[in-house]
This record gives sequence, C-alpha cells and structure tokens, in this order.
Amino acid sequence: MNSIRFRPARLRTAAVFALAGLIFWSSFQVSRGNNIRTDDSLLQMSDLIRERARDNETLESATATLRDEVEALADRDTAGDPPDPAETARRERLQAAAGLTPVAGPGLTVTLTDAPADAGALVPGVPEPSPNDLVIHQQDLQAVVNALWSGGAEAVQVMDQRLISTSAVRCVGNTLILQGRLYSPPYTVTAVGDTAALRAALDASPAIGTYQQYVTAYGLGWDVTDHASVTAPAWEGGVGLQFAEPAE
Repeated sequence: MNSIRFRPARLRTAAVFALAGLIFWSSFQVSRGNNIRTDDSLLQMSDLIRERARDNETLESATATLRDEVEALADRDTAGDPPDPAETARRERLQAAAGLTPVAGPGLTVTLTDAPADAGALVPGVPEPSPNDLVIHQQDLQAVVNALWSGGAEAVQVMDQRLISTSAVRCVGNTLILQGRLYSPPYTVTAVGDTAALRAALDASPAIGTYQQYVTAYGLGWDVTDHASVTAPAWEGGVGLQFAEPAE
C-alpha cells in the first residue's frame, strides 16, 4: 500500500489554524469574558494616579465627617461628668502632636518653581542643562521640609496639606504625590515658627545650597516670604497605623 504524502502547503495551513486556535484559547483564559483592552494595567500611569487621588479626596472627606461624629458622641457621653483637667490637657497635647489641631503664628512660605523648558545656562562656563536640571525633584522638597523642622517649625504644610508623622513627600516625574493627592509646580511649603530661626535653617542646609546653585545656573524658582501670622490647618485624614512597634 502506498503511504499518503501530505503536501507542504497543507501542513502550513494546518499549522496556521492550530496556532490561531491556541491564541483564541489563551485570550479567553486571560480575559474570562472581560474586555482586556480596558484593563487598568493598560492605562497610563498618570491617569491611574489622578483616579486614585480623586478616590483619596473622597475618603478623606468621609474620614473627617466620621471624626466629627465621634467627637460629638464623646462630648455628649461626658457632658454630665466634670472634666478631668489632667486628662483634658493630655488629650490636647496628643492632638497637637499628631497634627489634629490648627497651629497659628508667625512663619514663612518657601516657593519652588520649575525653570522654563527652553532655559539655557545663565552662567558662563556652566554646561547646558538636561531636562532633569530644569525641574523640581523630590529631594529638593524634602530638603526644604527637613530644614524647616530642624529650624524649630511648630507645624509644616505642603501645598494645602498639613504634614503629620506618617506623611511622605514623593514625586513621580515632575509631579508631587502627597497623602494620595497629586500636585504640579509651583510647590509651596509653609511653616509656623520663628522666622529668623527658620531662615537660618534654610541657609544652613547643604542640600538647599546645592539647589541654589541650580537656581543661579539655570533659573529654577526660589522664593521665601515671611508672614506676621499664618495658620497651618489641622490634618483631617486618617491617623491609623497598619504596621507599628512600640519604642524601646
């Protein structure tokens, strides 16, 4: 009996159909009936950040409302009891340390601004800038915040948010992400405290000294404004910790 010989064209056709079937089966397994082209993983990172920022603003508002309700219930429960001065003072100290009460007094505001995108070297002999040389970076904002704390600031506010012990100043590209919200330059950092001591701390910071070199060389923005009186608002978000260990 003569053996059957398949033509190469038929073999190639069968291979194409088999591969197509494998692709369709794999797509079904991944999507499980969903449209995988609209999955969050395919969205731009900036869109995801903005979406999360909106969600965080909604949650922060709900948290503030719940805190007000808890405080109102606590006041109602203790309305008939004489207040304990020691306990009241302790609670006020803890609230102030946690940033849950507004702080007012003299202070200053530091404003940092990106240089123009087409900026060149402003000082003879300085190399032409790269794009990274013309924008505010995370370490620049952190240097300002750290200097103000070291200068004795009673409270520090970045943009419209009060900083607390769990706050983290982070940048993605040239945008700031602070406690779930997204900000673009110019960036403002406001501190309540003795203005002379705060200015001295800014001047003494090596990191800010480096930033000032870029201000001179490429035109990054730097401005410090004194205030006779300024108020840092109370933090209204959550203060619960997911991971913590008591200090020894």
